[in-house]
This record gives sequence, structure tokens and C-alpha cells, in this order.
Amino acid sequence: MRLLLLVCLLTSSPGAQQPSRCASASYRQFDFWIGEWEVSDSLSRRLGSNRIERVLDGCVLYESWSGATGARGHSFNAFDPGDSKWHQTWVDNEGTVLMISGGIVNGEMVMEGERRLADGTQTLERITWTPNADGTIRQIWQSSRDRGMRWSIVFDGLYRRRAR
Repeated sequence: MRLLLLVCLLTSSPGAQQPSRCASASYRQFDFWIGEWEVSDSLSRRLGSNRIERVLDGCVLYESWSGATGARGHSFNAFDPGDSKWHQTWVDNEGTVLMISGGIVNGEMVMEGERRLADGTQTLERITWTPNADGTIRQIWQSSRDRGMRWSIVFDGLYRRRAR
């Protein structure tokens, strides 16, 4: 009995290594986005920098964006095994709140969600992250005011790993 109690105490102690609950391949699908990035537009103009890191025992990707014009924002990105989707909640210093979800489609991370603007307009938002063979990532944020019939580009950025 004492041996069993000792084993239980040792395996549940705060210093003991516990396997991550988020270690399966589904939780690693978005790992290509992890890193420190410089982001530019199609004309190589600097748009800002972004840092993506794994937090909360590897269960969440945390984004910290700093735009070249002073915009700042953060997002939490997590895989939910309940619906087998990735979810992102984005907030920024311009009052934007965006909640989208989705997953890998043809090698790209694609998330969508509805959003109501301050004027009451309902929009459909879609963000696609495409990992490129050269190690860059293209992120395109699109918005539709007609339930996806026509899309306009909100943001189109090319991510390059920050030089060390």
C-alpha cells in the first residue's frame, strides 16, 4: 500500500513530466506558422512583424502582430478535438474581434467565420495560410458581404523568417 501511495505521489508531483494532451498530429498541423517573421506585401514593402509561439503545454499557438503603421494584435489558435477543427480568436488595438475556424485543405490552413461590423453589416471572413517550398508563408485574409459570392482582399502578406 505504501509503495502504491509513493508511486502515485511521484507521478502526480508538480515536477514530474506529464505527456502533453495535445501531442497528436492534429495539434501539429499549424506548426509551419511557428516562428518569428517579417511580413511584406507583393511589392516587398514591409507590413510588419509577427511572432507565433506554442504556449499552454503545446496546446495553443499564440500570435503577436506588430504592424508597420502601429497596428497591434494577438490571436489564440487551437485545435478542438470535439469538432476536429482549428479555431482562431483575433483581437487588435483597432477594436477588431474575429472568430474563425477550419482546418487543412489541400496543404493550406483555411479558416472562416461570420462577423458583424459596427454598421450592422454581416460579413463572411476567410483567412488562408499557404506554406511555400522556400520556407515562406503567404497569408491572405478575404472578406465577403454577399455570403461568399464575391471576395475582397483585406490583407495579403508574405511571411519570411526573421534573420537571426
